[in-house]
Amino acid sequence: MKRISLMIAILATLAGCAGAPEKAQHDPNYAPARPVPVSYSNANPGSLFQPGFGNFYTDRKAYRVGDILSMTLTESTNASKSASTSTAKTNEINFENPTILGQAASVTRPGIIGGGTGDLSLSANSDQAFDGEGSSAQSNSLQGSISVSVMEVLANGYLVIRGEKILSLNQGDEFIRVSGIIRPEDVSPDNTVQSTKVANAQIIYGGTGALADANRDGWMSKFFKKVWPF
Repeated sequence: MKRISLMIAILATLAGCAGAPEKAQHDPNYAPARPVPVSYSNANPGSLFQPGFGNFYTDRKAYRVGDILSMTLTESTNASKSASTSTAKTNEINFENPTILGQAASVTRPGIIGGGTGDLSLSANSDQAFDGEGSSAQSNSLQGSISVSVMEVLANGYLVIRGEKILSLNQGDEFIRVSGIIRPEDVSPDNTVQSTKVANAQIIYGGTGALADANRDGWMSKFFKKVWPF
């Protein structure tokens, strides 16, 4: 009965740990910036300029804090590395038997039944060899688009952008978070920018839910990986 009670308690604990699947939450650090109010004078602006709308000679591209633009994600990386090492070394030492007064030197070798003599010649050989080889390859690709907002306009006119997207799918959530610095010149007339044109870019792609949990080690497996010495 004690064993049955213990098993029931363990199963209840595991069931309680399972709970509801984790939901992706909006990161407050990626919240869109509020536009800064701009004050205009009461002077007649003219027919070709309207406050807050630029003018008819420029494209409607993001250039102020709070403006929104689209980023096209075209990330693709491929890396490979290989190494091969081979070494060999051979040593050989030979000492001929010396001669003394024209006679070859010899020495009595004790411990041999019936006695015996031998010369003083010496030879030694040594061979060493090593072969090593290793290789590594990795590739990543990310395609899509995401809308970001201008968080700050730097002194040189560059734009600090940031944004996130959360997709709720059948078996969980997926999220994309991007941030970086872009040049206004790299923003196309349709108000889009390539992710490859973003400086200091940080692109985070992850997910939560049943599929993401299935691709992670459980807490017990992580525990044994850290404490098990083998």
